[in-house]
Formats: sequence, structure tokens, C-alpha cells
Amino acid sequence: MSGRLRLRGLIFPVLLIALWEISARASHMQSDILAKPSDIAAAALEAFTDGTVFTATLQTLTMAGAGLALGCVIGLTFGILLGLFRTFNRLMEFSIEALRPIPSLALLPIWMLIYGLGYRMEISIVAWATTWPFLVLTRAAVAGVHPRLIEVSRAMGFNLWQRARKIVLPAALPRIFVALRLAVGITLIVSVTMEIAANPFGLGYAIMTAETSLHPATMFALIFWVGIIGWSLSYGLLVLQRHLFAYASHLAEIRNAP
Repeated sequence: MSGRLRLRGLIFPVLLIALWEISARASHMQSDILAKPSDIAAAALEAFTDGTVFTATLQTLTMAGAGLALGCVIGLTFGILLGLFRTFNRLMEFSIEALRPIPSLALLPIWMLIYGLGYRMEISIVAWATTWPFLVLTRAAVAGVHPRLIEVSRAMGFNLWQRARKIVLPAALPRIFVALRLAVGITLIVSVTMEIAANPFGLGYAIMTAETSLHPATMFALIFWVGIIGWSLSYGLLVLQRHLFAYASHLAEIRNAP
């Protein structure tokens, strides 16, 4: 049944592409901004054949992955500390809520002065953007751990690291995984946007180059490819989440049962 629903979900985009192609051919469209779906498909095939899209994809995913890993470490560390120590959480609350809304691109001039153009600048900005979902959701997840588990860990003489590793993280892991799914989407958005705005690497730069070279078919092919990457990552993480945390949903059903 779920497979049929997924196939039905393709009806609208397929219909939209068909109407796009028909209207473009009927109007004999010649534009430096738009392109027919058939031209976009041909441009995508050429990009995959000569390997340029793979090089750009590898650059983007490398920088995005490094920034995500750094943001994950920072966000998890502070999220656990804030969730475990209420006094520390109250002291940091204003600073977190003041810094968190700052857009990543607003910090671009500062990062350019520190790192210049290149990998380090993009990794730093991605890390900034992904730290916050990890921090906020981890803090909430840790704070939601049953107090008796914390009491048991103290009674057993666990230090902070043992308490976090053996008690807090396993209990909070399902919600932390939600933060990972959210952060992955943010990572791809920030990375491609950064490459369009300032960094001469990756898929964003390839999109910008195609646009300035008046190759709209290549530009749209790359944009659609970014969308496919984002969908693939999101779907893969969703499947992994269902596989890893099926027990959590089962327990929720048992608790909600009359």
C-alpha cells in the first residue's frame, strides 16, 4: 500500500514536467533563463558523462559532511551539559537564544576575514548552522530523561562521562536522531548557498557558473540534482530511523493503548 502511495506521489511532478515540455514546445521558447525539460535531461546526461557533476558533488558533500560532524560534536556536547545542569542552562539561555537566530550568511564577512575563501570557511559556516538543532533538541531530550535514571547513575557512582554515555545518550537517542535529520537538510541548504554566494567550489558554484554562462538547461539540471541528493539523504535517514528505533514507536503504541 505504501509503495502505491509513493507512486501516486509522482503523478503531480510528472504531469507538471509534461505540461512544461508541451508549453515550451508550443511557444517555441528561446530563453536565457528557462529551458525545456528535454534540454535539461540532455544537459544532465552530458554533466554525468563528463564527470563534472560528480566532482562538484564530492566537493559539496565533503565540506557539508565535515561541517555537520563539527556541528554535531559541539551541539551534542553543549546540549548534554545544558540538559544535565539546570544552573548552567539558565546562565546560557539568553546567549543561546540571542545567537541562534543569526543567519549563517550574515556571518559570511567575518568568516571570510578569518579563513578567506575555501573549504575552511564553508565548513565553519555549516558547523555554525548545524550546531543549533543538535544543541536545542539534545538539551530537550536530555532534560526529558526520567529523573530516576539519573538517580540510579549517581547511586552507581558514575562520573559525568559515564552518565552521559551509559544513561543519557541511549535514552535521548531517538530525539537526537531527529536533530540529525533536521541538521542534514540545513547542511545541504547552507553549503550550496555558500558556494553560490562566495565559495568557488561544489554544486553551488557550478550552478552559478551555468547561470552566468547562459546555460539554463545545465543550471536546472544541477538544481534538480541537488534536490535528488537532499531527498535521498532525508529518505535514507528516515528508513534508518524506523529501523533503529522501531522499539520506541512500539512502546508508544503500548502506552497509548486503552
